[in-house]
Amino acid sequence: MTHTPPPYGAPPARYPGPQQPPPPPTQPPIRAGLWKRCLWGGLALWLLTALVTYATKNSTLLPTLILLGSFLVPVTFALWAYERHGRDLGVGLILGCFLTGGTLGVLGASVMEYYLLHPSLWMFLGVGLIEEAVKLGALMFVVRRQTWVRGLRAGLVLGATVGFGFAALESAGYAFNAAVSTRGIDLRALLETEILRGVLAPFGHGLWTAIAGGVLLSYRRPDGRFRITGAVVATYLGVSVLHALWDSTHGIAVWLVTLLTETGLQRQLFAEGYIPHPTGEQQHLFTVFSIGGMVVVALLGLVWAWSLSRRDPSWRNTP
Repeated sequence: MTHTPPPYGAPPARYPGPQQPPPPPTQPPIRAGLWKRCLWGGLALWLLTALVTYATKNSTLLPTLILLGSFLVPVTFALWAYERHGRDLGVGLILGCFLTGGTLGVLGASVMEYYLLHPSLWMFLGVGLIEEAVKLGALMFVVRRQTWVRGLRAGLVLGATVGFGFAALESAGYAFNAAVSTRGIDLRALLETEILRGVLAPFGHGLWTAIAGGVLLSYRRPDGRFRITGAVVATYLGVSVLHALWDSTHGIAVWLVTLLTETGLQRQLFAEGYIPHPTGEQQHLFTVFSIGGMVVVALLGLVWAWSLSRRDPSWRNTP
């Protein structure tokens, strides 16, 4: 049999070689604006769950109500941070920081506070030092093998994500405690707790851990080792003080009201956190001082985080 040559200009014949596996399918990117749909859709589901729970008195809906209300705002802000500034970090790392980092932070804080803290004037400072330390430790654990994850922008995004995971789980615990009373299920207290903590969530754990995480990862070495520099330690102490001031605004407000309205100042009122038989003027002053104190602490944290973000050109160039 004679071999017929291919026509002029035809490509040469290819002999089949070993078959290569097809490339893995690429995951579709998350569409912009998902955080808005998460916020409004989740809010609608939470309201619907609250109405059905109130109408039917069905206690089996309480876990759904608690989880929706506790996770709605933290998840929304974590999505916003990912969409706006952290798409290059990957969805898996964001989820790991939110779930694993948040869970490890809550567990570590619970154990350390149980064994190390006792009621005193300095208890809130101890809470701040412990909780900010365990959240930073959780962030370091999650990104320990991702040596490429470093820089101020990555630290701000991932630190905020760990903080929001911590806040979501902590809020769920507070909501559960508010719902359970000696007289049965207190649905009103549960809803009030979730609304209050949802409104305050963006200015608490997520903000503080974003600041500390940004400075921590900005000093990370190219080989992945973490450097505990003076700036890292100072930032950790600074956010711990902000945390302590935030937690102690209630007691500080009581102390200020008593200082201004009482002749005999009782030192233990600060630790106990209440005024026996308050007058109308004292109640008004307490509201002003407690809310004003939280606003001041929140503004300090926001200005600090904003000043850090201005130092990183990649933060300004993200879409």
